Amino acid sequence: MEEDVFEVTLDLVNGYKFLADFHAEGVPPLAIDEPPPLGDGQGPNASRLLAAAVGNCLSASALFCLRRARIPVNSMRTRVETAVGRNAQGRLRVQRIAVYIEPEVAEEDVPRTKRCLEIFEDYCVVTASVRGGIDVTAHVQPKVASAALA
Repeated sequence: MEEDVFEVTLDLVNGYKFLADFHAEGVPPLAIDEPPPLGDGQGPNASRLLAAAVGNCLSASALFCLRRARIPVNSMRTRVETAVGRNAQGRLRVQRIAVYIEPEVAEEDVPRTKRCLEIFEDYCVVTASVRGGIDVTAHVQPKVASAALA
């Protein structure tokens, strides 16, 4: 199977604030930071980015299906409720993510949305990956700091 591989780079700005570069034309870098007291909260943290990714993917999948079914969507609002708690080892983990999608459609189109609402989740890359588990590897290569120039 062919893979589409992309890269995102993160550069430390200060404290726990990183600047994420998505290497996508027209997409500005995004500040990512931990909330106080660890960071300064100058951007979303990783848990919030994960929640946004799941919510966005499900919303886009639902919208795509509705549009393919020629059901006009006037607006859409998605609310993502994410619970973070400690596991048995006392480490913080995302425990659950609940996504509430509200597409605004004409009353006469509501019955036609049924088929999309049955299948759209299967087409969300992020949600299906998170649900199934993702192979994540971490590679750390220390870099020696350059000596200050005199």
